[in-house]
Amino acid sequence: MNQKSKRTIYITSGIGNGQTKLSAFDAALWNAGIANFNLIRLSSIIPPYSQIKIQNLKDNGANNFGDKLYVVLACKRESEKGREAWAGVGWVQTKDGRGLFVEHEGAQQAEVIRLIKESLTDMVEYRKEKFGEIHYQIVGIRCENKPVCAVVAAVYKNEGWD
Repeated sequence: MNQKSKRTIYITSGIGNGQTKLSAFDAALWNAGIANFNLIRLSSIIPPYSQIKIQNLKDNGANNFGDKLYVVLACKRESEKGREAWAGVGWVQTKDGRGLFVEHEGAQQAEVIRLIKESLTDMVEYRKEKFGEIHYQIVGIRCENKPVCAVVAAVYKNEGWD
């Protein structure tokens, strides 16, 4: 494996609440450490030689305010009292680090886990690569009296503006 090709993709998550669903979303992004970026959503492909690391990105982008941030993002917002918001990202990889991400949202933890597992099982079925076990990161929050949001993001890299 070429050391220059090695990359780390970080899995970060956060929950938040606010007066509106949008401000709850921002609070969840803040708690995940990615609120001060312009998020660019990616689909499901993990490049070769990637390692996945679960780590909250606590600096909140203070030094990179407004930069582009490439992410696979799961986000669930809820404003009805007593309901839950769950978000999750799941992944599988081959031995050389290539792989697949999926992102799901739901009203229950078990629902999100089931959807992640079913999606990845389907997606690896018709690919020729030999993938390892399914991994996932999920987070949830219950709406009490303010709108809430749960987010999980696979963070590829940030990039400034030219």
